[in-house]
Amino acid sequence: MHTSGTDEDIRRLVETYSPMLLRLAAARLASPADAEDAVQEAFLRLLTTQPVFRDAEHEKAWLIRTTLHRACDIRKSAARRNLPLEEAALAAAPEPEAEPLLTAVRALPEKYSAVIHLHYYEGYSIQEIANLLGVPVPTVGTRLARGRERLRRLLKEGRS
Repeated sequence: MHTSGTDEDIRRLVETYSPMLLRLAAARLASPADAEDAVQEAFLRLLTTQPVFRDAEHEKAWLIRTTLHRACDIRKSAARRNLPLEEAALAAAPEPEAEPLLTAVRALPEKYSAVIHLHYYEGYSIQEIANLLGVPVPTVGTRLARGRERLRRLLKEGRS
């Protein structure tokens, strides 16, 4: 059993996983600041709950799932929030235009975008994604196939 309680453990986890978790969150959220918040909140949850991990894979899976959940929560709350006039003016400043493919991946439902990102952007196999997300291998394969099909449609619509 492995626990993540010491400063050294936390530092190692942040250095090891932050870049990958930030890419994962950024694929789900339009704002780089929101992506950073999702990752920071995942590490904050790690500090507050201090889970015990079986091994490094369990540790990585927990961080990926927690980051995905936080990104989803941030995305939902952003859709519901009403901004005061002063903040609305700041929010009106456009974010740098993302590439069409990344924009389309962000538009997918969470279950499809997560597996597409982990497979194509992070290079994980279907088996590894199944282990990381805690879902059966056939489910990952189905989500990849359906996600690719939705991406094709979204990209085709974007060109029309």
